[in-house]
Amino acid sequence: MHLVQLAGQENRVVAIVDGNALLPLSQYRSIYQLAFTAIDRARTIPELLQNAGMESALNYDEVYEGKSSWRLLPSFDHPSDPAHLTVSGTGLTHKASAENRAAMHQKEAVTVTDSMRMYQLGMEGGRPPQGSIGVQPEWFYKGDGSILKAHGDELMVPSFADDGGEEPEIAGTYVIARDGQPYRVGLTIGNEFSDHVMERKNYLYLAPSKLRECSLGPALWIDPEPFADVAGTIAIERQNAILWKAKIYSGGNNMCHSIANIEHHHFKYELHRRPGDAHIHFFGADAFSFGENVRLQDGDVMEVSFPTFGRPLRNTLKIAGKGQNLISVQRLS
Repeated sequence: MHLVQLAGQENRVVAIVDGNALLPLSQYRSIYQLAFTAIDRARTIPELLQNAGMESALNYDEVYEGKSSWRLLPSFDHPSDPAHLTVSGTGLTHKASAENRAAMHQKEAVTVTDSMRMYQLGMEGGRPPQGSIGVQPEWFYKGDGSILKAHGDELMVPSFADDGGEEPEIAGTYVIARDGQPYRVGLTIGNEFSDHVMERKNYLYLAPSKLRECSLGPALWIDPEPFADVAGTIAIERQNAILWKAKIYSGGNNMCHSIANIEHHHFKYELHRRPGDAHIHFFGADAFSFGENVRLQDGDVMEVSFPTFGRPLRNTLKIAGKGQNLISVQRLS
C-alpha cells in the first residue's frame, strides 16, 4: 500500500494510491494522525483503512506533474509542530558510500581510513542475531521538520555552503506512542541532500555538512516487513538532458547494518522516545554523483527512483548565491 499527503487551497488530506488514481480519505488529514489512530485502536494501518470513507478520486498524473489545485506534501511530517519531528540518518551502511567517503579523506600514509573502519565494524557486527544488539553505526542529525521538502520542490544550497549534492536513500518514518514505544509507520524515497565539498575538507565537518534541506516522497510505502532488496536509479538532468545516471541498491541485503540494529541505536536514547514526537531516519546511500566528480549547478534536476516505493522523487537544485550576512548575537546585559 502506498499513501500520499496532499494540500489543497483550504485543507490537507491523506490519499491511497490506486494506479493513476488518488483516493482521498475523508477522516484523515495527515499520516501522523492516521498512525496514532491505529495505535489507539490496536490496529495496523491497512486494517484501519479497509472500511475508511473516501472522497472523489483525483488524477495522480495531474497532481504529480503540478497540473492540479492539489499539490504533494512530503510523504510524512508532523502536521502541527515541525519542531517535534527529528530528521537524522545513518551513514556508511552501504559499501559504495564507505568507499566514496574514504576516497574523500584518503591520505598517502593511511591505508585504512576511519570511514572504512566504521564500515568494517558494521560488516563484522552490524547484523546481530534477532533479539541481540549489534555494533553502533554512524549517526548524524539533519534538522527538524522545517527542513522537509516534497516532490517538485526546490532544494536550496544556502549562501554559506560550499556545495549541494543529492544523496538517494530510503528513509524510515516513525511516531512515538503515548507510552514511549516507537512505531515504524512506513518507508519512503528520500533525497538526503548534503554538502560534500564541506565534508571533503575534513571529516569532522560531517555534522555541519548535513544541516541542509532534504526531500521525501512522493509516496509512503506501508509494508509489514522491513525492505530487504530494492533496486533503483539516480539521475541528474541539466537543461532537459541526462547529465549523469547510475543504478542504486538498498535494503537490508545491501547494507552492513540490519534495519533492526539501526533502529535500536537510534531509539535507545530516551530523548528519541518522547511521546508524541515523530522521526525520519535515512538509512544511507549506495551512490551519488559527487563520488564521480559531478558538481551540480543551479537548475539541475535530481531524480531518485525506487519503483518499489512508487513514483520517482524529483527536485530542482537552487543556489542562494554567495555573500554571507554576519549573524550577531544581541546582549541582554
